[in-house]
Amino acid sequence: MNSILKVEHLKVSFGNNHVLKDVNFELEENEILGVIGPNGAGKTVMLNLITGILKPTGGSIIYKDMDISKVGIAERTRMGFGRTFQVPRSFENMNAYENIMVSGIYGSGLSQRSAGERAVEILNFIGLADKGNILAGKLGLLDRKRLEIGNALASSPKILFFDEVAGGLTESEIENILDIVRSLKKEGYSIIWIEHVIQTMLHGTDRVLLLADGRDIISGSPAEVMASDEVERVYLGVKKHG
Repeated sequence: MNSILKVEHLKVSFGNNHVLKDVNFELEENEILGVIGPNGAGKTVMLNLITGILKPTGGSIIYKDMDISKVGIAERTRMGFGRTFQVPRSFENMNAYENIMVSGIYGSGLSQRSAGERAVEILNFIGLADKGNILAGKLGLLDRKRLEIGNALASSPKILFFDEVAGGLTESEIENILDIVRSLKKEGYSIIWIEHVIQTMLHGTDRVLLLADGRDIISGSPAEVMASDEVERVYLGVKKHG
């Protein structure tokens, strides 16, 4: 497999608060990398750095063998980055179809016609074909989460960055998100997925990375990482006995 993204010695500080101290990992093409860690570990900050919302204090972000650490957020979107947010950021007074269409126009410069055609495809893909005319603000939480994924897909990204798309959902709703992620895997997308819902990390990822104290602590298969002493100590706050 080939790496599509490399993060090397990534650091960021806000005054004396060193949020990320030294983060290193690679994302392979068509890989789903789960990222776990305690609250305050810097998971969302890391996504903000990679997608260009924040600027790193040090380190490199390498996309397709090119250092993009100083590239702006709009250009990174055009280069192939799409992301969701913990709190859905759809335009509440626009319907689901319009939200995705606008994301296509402004995210990748599609014409209105092309963006509209793309929006119809995406609505079918995420299971919102029958709700395209409903205002985003009137959608339930699951549908708002699905719309977040749809907006991220509108710019035809190569890498998707998911920030707790399963947060707050019921077990059956989480299965719906997992089905979408599995379909994205089949379509060839690479995904970095931050989540607290263990079910998603065990059943929806190829590899899991533990982030804590501003550093990458361990990475490996979901089962291995979840069963590790590091996760029990750092993430779950307990220790094995015996």
